[in-house]
Amino acid sequence: MKIIISNSSPLPIYEQIKQQVKAAILSGELKENEPLPSLRELAKDLKISVLTTMRAYNELEQEGFVTSIQGKGYYVMPRGSQLMQEQFLREVERALEEAVKAAAMANISGEQLMEMLKLLLEVE
Repeated sequence: MKIIISNSSPLPIYEQIKQQVKAAILSGELKENEPLPSLRELAKDLKISVLTTMRAYNELEQEGFVTSIQGKGYYVMPRGSQLMQEQFLREVERALEEAVKAAAMANISGEQLMEMLKLLLEVE
């Protein structure tokens, strides 16, 4: 996993880290139970404070994406965990909300949108 920090981003550094780790988990790039880089290792690689990496990891843990094991580090939560399932549901809800908004802007009816969704589900 490669994390890229942008100084020109309006997002704080910890948020950039959090979003990139979250995206890697949701895409499957980071597998369940896989260890994340240590706080010190990540801070050193990114040339940032350990406190910044700790904040990102702590928020990921609060959101149910990772778990910490005392003395061992942070690990990706299993996909079957209730917190992880809830996160996947929220991601799907956000994507569907965006699809509904885009459909409304394009004057696509709910019925047409449902047909599109059915076709997409058949492809999967």
